[in-house]
Amino acid sequence: MTTRKALMAGNWKMHMNAVEGCRLAADVAAQCRGYDDREVLLAPPFTILSEVSHALEGKGIITASQNVCWEEKGAFTGEIAPNMVKDAGCSAAIVGHSERRQIFGESNGMINKRVKGGLAGGLLIILCIGETLEEREADRAFTVLEEQLRKGLDGVDGGQMEKIVIAYEPVWAIGTGKTASKEQAQEVHAFLRGLLGRIYEKDVADTTRILYGGSVKPANVNELMAQPDIDGVLVGGAALKADSFGSIINFQ
Repeated sequence: MTTRKALMAGNWKMHMNAVEGCRLAADVAAQCRGYDDREVLLAPPFTILSEVSHALEGKGIITASQNVCWEEKGAFTGEIAPNMVKDAGCSAAIVGHSERRQIFGESNGMINKRVKGGLAGGLLIILCIGETLEEREADRAFTVLEEQLRKGLDGVDGGQMEKIVIAYEPVWAIGTGKTASKEQAQEVHAFLRGLLGRIYEKDVADTTRILYGGSVKPANVNELMAQPDIDGVLVGGAALKADSFGSIINFQ
């Protein structure tokens, strides 16, 4: 059986100024107990990536941008290039978050360009996928997820998958207080792992980390992390307070 190191990721979204972010980062670092079976990642807003990365230097916490462009430079107002992400001290980027898809209309094709651009720039990529409530109620969840995964990874070979993390985030459970049951989450994660095995091969499926994101809280993290195919979490609201995110990081 392959052992996958857990990844506990906090997405700050559009919160925190520089002072607040550096304070939160330091408080989160103080919560980490030096485990060797898990990693911690923080994704601050673009404006404070450099400050937070500097505050976390030597703390063993990964910093990530919340998006990344596929070009190195050019006329792309409002975007951030892979080399800019790295220059700010980050080594990872989130791509395809449900808010980018749902609010800003990013297509599977655009997200795929971001994935490949981030990989070419040497970043670890967290590729987010997830179905809406309407899609789940219409029994289309697995169809939607398969399309998002296949199109998001189009042109990515098996060797590059060591730099890819998949995050399953049911859109209906983000910021709503609703959470997929541990059984629902495990069912989807097992499906996604099987799909990776069909797209690539079994060893890629066995080693790729698949995170769960959707109203993760200290109260439900233990049961989620006990599932065999859940390899970590992508946390929103509960990552904005050091004590709650610390409890999530230190799951049993």
